[in-house]
Amino acid sequence: MNILDIIKNGESNTVEFKSWKKSSNFKDLIELLVKEAVGFANTKGGTILVGVEDNGDITGCDNFDTQNIIESIYDKTVPNLFSDIEVEKIEDKKILVITVEKNINKVSTSKGVSYRRLGKNTKPDYPMEYSSNRIDGFRGDYSSKIIEPSNKNDIDFYEVENLKRKLQARDKDSTLFNLDDISFLQDLELIEIVDEEIKLTVAGCLFVGTEQAISKLLPQAEIIVLTYKEGITEYHKRLELKLPLLRSLDRIQHIFEDQNTIQNIQVGLFKLEVLDYPVNVFQEALLNAMTHRDYENPSSIIIKFYPEEIHIENPGSFPEGINNKNIISHPSTPRNKLIAETFQKLKYVQRSGQGVDIIFKDMLALGKSAPDYTLYSNSVQLILRSVMEDIEFLKFITKEEEKHSSFSVQEICILKYIKNNKKISLSQAAEVAQVSHQSVQVILNDLIQKKNLIQRENRNSYMFTHRVYAEFENQIEYIKDKGFDEFKGEAMILEYLSKNESITRREVERLCGFSASTSKRILKSLRDKDKIVLVGRSSSSRYKLKTDYYD
Repeated sequence: MNILDIIKNGESNTVEFKSWKKSSNFKDLIELLVKEAVGFANTKGGTILVGVEDNGDITGCDNFDTQNIIESIYDKTVPNLFSDIEVEKIEDKKILVITVEKNINKVSTSKGVSYRRLGKNTKPDYPMEYSSNRIDGFRGDYSSKIIEPSNKNDIDFYEVENLKRKLQARDKDSTLFNLDDISFLQDLELIEIVDEEIKLTVAGCLFVGTEQAISKLLPQAEIIVLTYKEGITEYHKRLELKLPLLRSLDRIQHIFEDQNTIQNIQVGLFKLEVLDYPVNVFQEALLNAMTHRDYENPSSIIIKFYPEEIHIENPGSFPEGINNKNIISHPSTPRNKLIAETFQKLKYVQRSGQGVDIIFKDMLALGKSAPDYTLYSNSVQLILRSVMEDIEFLKFITKEEEKHSSFSVQEICILKYIKNNKKISLSQAAEVAQVSHQSVQVILNDLIQKKNLIQRENRNSYMFTHRVYAEFENQIEYIKDKGFDEFKGEAMILEYLSKNESITRREVERLCGFSASTSKRILKSLRDKDKIVLVGRSSSSRYKLKTDYYD
């Protein structure tokens, strides 16, 4: 049967007409084509004629890219649909003939919506939706999945205004909060219009759903908060939250702030106020739990506040590819991408990602123990401990960051390891920093440039410089290796003077990473050996290579 005969017979359970002229933009047209393609794939297969009106009038298409169309259908279906497209010219007008075969597997859009062809129309197909909110075979971003039973009445418009106020306060450059409520939610992809009806996405229900809607449509989206007293194994307070995410976040942070005490630490001439837990660390941990939990798992997020620990238990394993050995450095792979993007747009996070690097860096830099992640078969537990286990390290990091720029999380991890183990090898540094050997070499070189580390020749290891050891009370390792490092320091000074006219004591401190007293001793030793001479006095004194000395 030729195209004219197909058009003459009209739409059927295997034929659909789509107008090119009536589509407001290409994106909307693709959404319509994806819907029809999914419907045909789940029924008998079929043909979509683009450029033909519902009554059979041929209006044609212009400025089209057939490759873009078939790739868009492929990218926006799960499993990905292959379709054929041909261009037919009728009455000097071009129409697109898109052919879709029946698929042996159930197909949905990338947003989780499944359709079937019913006579001349394509209708949503959710045989399991009301009982479990799952789509068999769905493998896309679960948080962007449309919840079919939802409607406009499930939206808490007071919460929509709350989102707008927070966005306006947090992002002065944003204009999103000026949109009407529906346009605002559409722009954030928290709702979708399906067959002219408003539907919530999973993320939409979590951010702006009414309490009744969350309990009905996503009953698993619960956060349980337990509070414990010193020496008592049973919790004395329990709070169960089935609220929009931002309201839950505010409630939990109030509990956190009530228990987060301050310890004053003397650092030089000023006192440093150190919280039990940095506020941004707890917020990152809580946002991670909300963003990365498995919302198809019936378990709840459980937060336990102990006197000296916080436990966050999250349903679902680590995202694919992430484990305890790469959790700091692994590229961001949010399980629920739309939730992560919404938090980012609302400026709760500066970037989409795990925030684990922030948690590690800030806890270690404040002298706390490293965050403790434990992976179970279907959940992840994070333990944060408030006890300050290394005040010396806190003081050292604070002083160094006053002089230089902030340390990276990889640098903090390496410095902490050396503080505990006296030295570190290249392979150990790569493992601790969770980066490649090539990358860690750059990090180690930066620490050497900052005069924090010195490389031990022929030992493939790195240690603190004398200047750093002088910051710590326990200088056993410093004394033990002083002879080796001072010998290397002499060589560095002589090499410097072979290329430069002179050097000051302070320049020796920076060059070798020595303390003031050690620098004086090294320079005196070189003078006693007749290798350098002192020129000038007091603040203008400098050291030069002796003219008759040749290294």
